Amino acid sequence: MRRKEELSMNRYHEPSREVPVAATADVIVCGGGPAGTAAAIASARAGAATMLIEGHGCLGGIWTSGLLSWIIDAGNKPGIMREIVGRLDRSGARLQSLGEDFTYDPEAMKLVLEELCAEAGVIVRLHTSVVQAAVDSSGRLTHVLTESKSGREAWGAKLFVDATGDGDLAALAGCGFEWGRPDSGQTQPMSLMALVTGIDPESVAAFAMDGLHEEPKRLLLEEMERAGQRPSYAAPSLFHIRDRLFALMANHEYGVSSIRADEISAATVRARQELHRLVNELRKLGGVWKELRLVQTAAQIGVREGRRIHGRYRVSEHDLADGRRHEDAVCRVRYGVDIHSTDPKEGKSFGDDGKRSRPYDIPLRALIAADVDGLLLAGRCISGDFVAHSSYRVTGNAVALGQAAGTAAALAALGGRLPHELAWSEVGKALERLEERGKTNADLSNAGQGQ
Repeated sequence: MRRKEELSMNRYHEPSREVPVAATADVIVCGGGPAGTAAAIASARAGAATMLIEGHGCLGGIWTSGLLSWIIDAGNKPGIMREIVGRLDRSGARLQSLGEDFTYDPEAMKLVLEELCAEAGVIVRLHTSVVQAAVDSSGRLTHVLTESKSGREAWGAKLFVDATGDGDLAALAGCGFEWGRPDSGQTQPMSLMALVTGIDPESVAAFAMDGLHEEPKRLLLEEMERAGQRPSYAAPSLFHIRDRLFALMANHEYGVSSIRADEISAATVRARQELHRLVNELRKLGGVWKELRLVQTAAQIGVREGRRIHGRYRVSEHDLADGRRHEDAVCRVRYGVDIHSTDPKEGKSFGDDGKRSRPYDIPLRALIAADVDGLLLAGRCISGDFVAHSSYRVTGNAVALGQAAGTAAALAALGGRLPHELAWSEVGKALERLEERGKTNADLSNAGQGQ
């Protein structure tokens, strides 16, 4: 029996212990989604010894274990995003929409990202969760602590990149953050993606997203209602991937916190049940749906919104309204305001809260943590307000943000500096080299496709 002082009804006092430092690197990236993978590749290509830590069993995050299957705002993103597109094309794993968005095969995406990391020399650790951070007396992040089948381990680096989506590393290190709507704290709902098959692309063309029109969503909703179902998301979407394989996004989980495991667990179970019910009832309609089958639901539910970490610049709705430009711009966002309903009583679709946007820049400063040194941010956890986040959160932008964060981290680590001490001219030139390399590699991939 444990000692009385260690165990009580509601608190366990964990004994202190020494944690082995498993390895050190110039740069450690936490989170292997679109932003984190791009950050790790960029860092390694810039010459830094780079490690990438990911909790799931594959790279890609929402792209792969989340089965997103639809990439938004990638058309104007040079460098690594362009390389990814080229490699997907070479393997026949991408389908362009009528607009700039496109679908892809999630399984092919896993391989593409692993190959890019291996070629760059990134050390990848999967099945490993970040659980704590160590900050020294000067306020600099020095180690990240993880849990895995190998137990509790510490990893040291000169610079770190938080690409966890929810800003987990930054929060553990003590960074301040914003959450949800400024008045209520409500966050955008989560959605669980699914892959379905058994439907003919030509027969269901009217119900599948084409990248330009919203009509397919309305028609698909009508079909679900004809089957006696009212989905929790009033704008269900069907995306053609290849052959008879499609992705389906048809649910909203409202009022769920992305940093509470019990809430995420319950939301995932509810969403999976709903997806099975929707598919089963559609199949009963017969006609084009008579052979519809659910192939797979995502291993992780899609989280639109978590922590927005305080940075040295805060992207705001005013940046969007003004189409603001910055000298240290690392990403040009062209996607508009996209706020999925935070309150189902006021609707179950999406809108813009009456806010308008023009193409705008995200500066490097928004990727540099304000409260802890030695930490950069990439993806949807960068510094911004609720409205701006609803625009820049999509994954085409996440790759560009990761590319910039990884490049800046490498330059700072190799130069013995902190990210805010870097001259923009140095970062800008390094990004230009990376973007040119991406263009060359993408062109080679496309040339290989035609051989």
